[in-house]
Amino acid sequence: MSHVSLPSENHRNSFGACWSVVIVYCLSGATSLALEVLWSRMLSMQFGVSIFGVVLTVTAYMIGLGSGSLAGARWAPRWGKPLYIFAILEMAIALYALLLPGLMHVTSGWMEGWAAQLSLVQWYLLQGIEALCLLVIPAFAMGVGFALILKFVEETPISLAKIYGFNTIGGVFGALFPLWSLPALGWTDSIRIVAALGLIAGSAALVISKRARLTAGATSKSEIRLQRPPLQALLIYAGIGAGSIMLEIGWIRLYGMVMLRTEYVLGVILAVFLLGIALGSLLLPSLKKHSMTELIPLVIGIGVLIGLWLLPATSAWVERSDYQSFFGALTSQALILGVFTLPITLALGAWLPILANRYGSAEPSGVWFYGANCLGGAFGAVVGCLVLIPVVGSFGMVALAGLAIACLGLIWVKPRWPWLIFPCMLIAAWYLRSMPPVHELMPKIEAGSQDIYHYEDAIAQTHVVQQQDGQRVLLSDLQRMDASSDPAAVEIQMDQARLALLLHRNPRSILFLGLGTGISAAGSKPFPGLVRSAVELSRGSIYAAKHWFAPVNDNIMDQLQVQRDDARHYLNTTQRQYDVIVGDLFHPDLAGMGSLLSVQQFKRARDHLNPDGIFVQWLALNQFDIQSLNVVMRSFQRVFPNAQIFMDGMHLALVGPNGQFAGASALLENLSRMPAELQSQSTGGEGAWTWLGRYWGPIVETKGPLQDEWVPYVEFKLPRARYDGSVNLASLMLWLLQRHPAPEEAMKILGISESDKGKFGRAYVSTELTVRAWATSVQGDVEKATNLIWLAYQANPQDHWIASALADSMMQSRMQATQQGLSEGDALQRVLKIFPNHVNALRSLWHLEESAGNVKLAESYRLRLHGISPLDAETSTAP
Repeated sequence: MSHVSLPSENHRNSFGACWSVVIVYCLSGATSLALEVLWSRMLSMQFGVSIFGVVLTVTAYMIGLGSGSLAGARWAPRWGKPLYIFAILEMAIALYALLLPGLMHVTSGWMEGWAAQLSLVQWYLLQGIEALCLLVIPAFAMGVGFALILKFVEETPISLAKIYGFNTIGGVFGALFPLWSLPALGWTDSIRIVAALGLIAGSAALVISKRARLTAGATSKSEIRLQRPPLQALLIYAGIGAGSIMLEIGWIRLYGMVMLRTEYVLGVILAVFLLGIALGSLLLPSLKKHSMTELIPLVIGIGVLIGLWLLPATSAWVERSDYQSFFGALTSQALILGVFTLPITLALGAWLPILANRYGSAEPSGVWFYGANCLGGAFGAVVGCLVLIPVVGSFGMVALAGLAIACLGLIWVKPRWPWLIFPCMLIAAWYLRSMPPVHELMPKIEAGSQDIYHYEDAIAQTHVVQQQDGQRVLLSDLQRMDASSDPAAVEIQMDQARLALLLHRNPRSILFLGLGTGISAAGSKPFPGLVRSAVELSRGSIYAAKHWFAPVNDNIMDQLQVQRDDARHYLNTTQRQYDVIVGDLFHPDLAGMGSLLSVQQFKRARDHLNPDGIFVQWLALNQFDIQSLNVVMRSFQRVFPNAQIFMDGMHLALVGPNGQFAGASALLENLSRMPAELQSQSTGGEGAWTWLGRYWGPIVETKGPLQDEWVPYVEFKLPRARYDGSVNLASLMLWLLQRHPAPEEAMKILGISESDKGKFGRAYVSTELTVRAWATSVQGDVEKATNLIWLAYQANPQDHWIASALADSMMQSRMQATQQGLSEGDALQRVLKIFPNHVNALRSLWHLEESAGNVKLAESYRLRLHGISPLDAETSTAP
C-alpha cells in the first residue's frame, strides 16, 4: 500500500497538510453542487420544462460521478501524484464550466433546425443526449477526483467518513449559493464566480501537492482486484442509491408542494437533504458499527413511512402558520423538514463509511461503493421520474423507495429479527400508497371539498376538487389554484380572450399560452371564423378541461386545437403565426414560472404574431409588489415599444401590438362586422365603451432591472415580498392610479373622436372610481368605498364589475331596507335590477317564492340560477 510522507519530519505537518486537503475538498463540494444547480437551471431554460432539466442534470451527474469513481478506483492506485492530478482536474472542470454555455449555444443552434421535424418526445430525447454528453464529462472528472483524494489521505488520520462528510457539507453551501447569486448577479456571473472558486480550490491543491511527496510505488493489478468489494454488495448499494435519489426527488415534489413551491424552498430542501448525509457520515460511523448496520434499514424504512403518514399534518401546520418574516418562514419550514428527513438522511450518510470498513480497507472500498451508489442513483432518477411517478405518483414512489432501501439493507443484517418488522412496513406502505385528499392537506382553504379527479406525471400534478357548493376548482401542484367554475371566476377568465380579440381589427387566429379549465378560450366563441389553438403542458389540465369543466367552458374543447407542450418550447419550434396570442394568468413566484414573464418569452410571442397581431399578457394584481410589477412592465415594453395597459377587475392586461397600437378604431371596426347579438356576446354584454373605458395608458420606458431568464428577478423577489409587506394591494392600486392618464390624453392615444367623448368619458371615469373604491375598501373605509361604487355605477351601469360590487353592497344592507318598510322580495328585486346575474339574490328569491308556494315563479328563478352557475350543487339536485 502507498502512503503520504512530507518533507518535514514531524507528523503534525503531515496531519495539517491532509486537513488542508479536506478543506479544499469541502470547497470542491460547494462548487460541484453549485454547478449542478446552475446547470439544471440552464437545461430548464433550454427544454422549457423544469423537471427535465433537473432529471437530466441529476442523471448526468450520477453517471459521471459513478463511472468516474469506478475508473478512479482502478487508476488512482497506479498514479504517483494523486493530489497533483486532482488539482489539474479541478481547474479543468472550472474552465469547462466557463466554456459550457458556449458549447450548449452552438449545439442548440445546430439542433434548432431539427425541432420542427421532431415530435416533442423525440425533441426531448435529442436534447437529452446532447445534455448528457456535455455534463457527464465534468461529472466524470469529479468522480475520479474522489478516488484521488482518498488515495492521498490513505493511511493518515483522515478517514473516508470525514472526506465524504466535509465534501457534502460543502455541497450544502453550494446548493444555497444560487439562491443568492441568481437574483443578485444572474446566471452568467454566478457561473463565473463558481468557476473562480473551482480554480482557487485547484490552485490550493496544486500548492499542497508540491509540499507532499508520495513515496510508495504503484499498486499491482492483483492488489486492486482484491480491494474491490464483492459484486453482490456493490449491486445492493447501487439499488440503495436508486432508492435514495427517488426519495430526494419525491421529497422535493411533496414537501415543495405543501411548503409552497418557490425557488427558495427547493434549494432549502436540497440543502437539508445534503446536511443529513454529511452529518451521518461524520458522526454515526464512530458508534458501534454492527448495531448501526442492523438499525439503518429499519430507521430509513420506518422513517419514510412516518413522514408520509404525517404529511397531511405537516401541510395543515404550514397552512395555519403566520410567518412574520421570509427568513422565519424558510427557517421554520427547514426545521420541520429536518424533523421528518434528518433521521433518514443521517442513516444514509453513515452507510458508506460503515460498509467500506466492513469490506476491507475503507478508502479503496469506499470508492467502489460510492461509484456503484451513484450509478444506481442515475437509474433511480430516470425510472423514478419517467416511470414510477406517472404510474404510482410521487407519494407511492416515496413509499416504494423507502421499502426498497429497507429490504436491500436487511440483506446485510445478520440477525433475522429485523425481517419480522418488514411485513408491518409493507402493510403501512399499502395504506400510504395514494396521495391524501386535498381537504386533508389543506383543511383551512379546502375544508369540506371532495377530490373528483387526480392526475400526476413527472411534470406536474393536477387536482380537480368539488367544493360543498358544487363549484369545481382546478389545482396544479396543490398550492396553485388555476381556475374555478364560480360564476365571477368564469367571467374574468372569459374576459382574457374578449379583450385580446376585441383589440384586433379582424382576428382570424388565436393562441392561448396555457389552457387551464378552457374557460378563457370559451370567451372567444362569439367571434366568427376564428381558428383557436392552445398550448398546455399538463395532461391533467387538458383532460379536466374536456371532462370536468365542459359545463362552464361551453364544450370549447370541441373547437380548440390543443398542443401538449411547454409554451417556451412550442414558441421556439413552431412556424405558425397568429393574429392574437394570450398569456394566461399564473403564479409568478412559484419555481419555473417567472421565466414566462421574461424578455425572452415576450420576444418568442412577438416573433409569432402576424404584422398587425396583438399579444396580451394577463397579471393578477394581488400577486405583485410595486417593484416586481414595474420590472415585468419594463421587460414587456422593451419588446413591445408601443405597449399599453388595460385593467379588468383585479387584473392587468399588458397589450403588446406588433407595430402601432390601433386603439379604438380597431375595436369598433371589429364589432361593426358582427350582428347585434354577437356584439353583445363578444363584449360579455358590457358594450364597446365599457372595454375602452378600461384603458389605463401606455407603458412608458423606464430604466431599471428586467426580468431575464438568465438574470431572474421576479421569482426570487416575490417570495420575500410576501412577508416584508411589499405585496400590498391598496398601495399597488394607488400607485396605478397615479399612472392613469387624464381622459383627454387617453382619448388622444386611443384615437377617440369628440363626438364620442361623452360615452368614452363616462366609462373611463367609472373605471377609475371603481379602482379607487377597491383601494379604499382594502384600507378599511367601507362607507367611502360604497359611495365611490355608487358614483361609478351612475357613470356606467353596463360595467359588470361595478354592478356586481354595488349589488353585493345592497345585499349586505337589505335588512336596513326591510326595516324601512320594503319587503324582502322587493329588496332582492332591486339587487337584480342593478345586476341581473347576482347569484345570492337569485337564490334568495328562489327560496322565498318556494316557501310562499309560488312553485312556477320559484322554478323560474332556479333555472336562471342554474344557467348562470350550472355546477351549483343546490340547483343541480333540486327536483
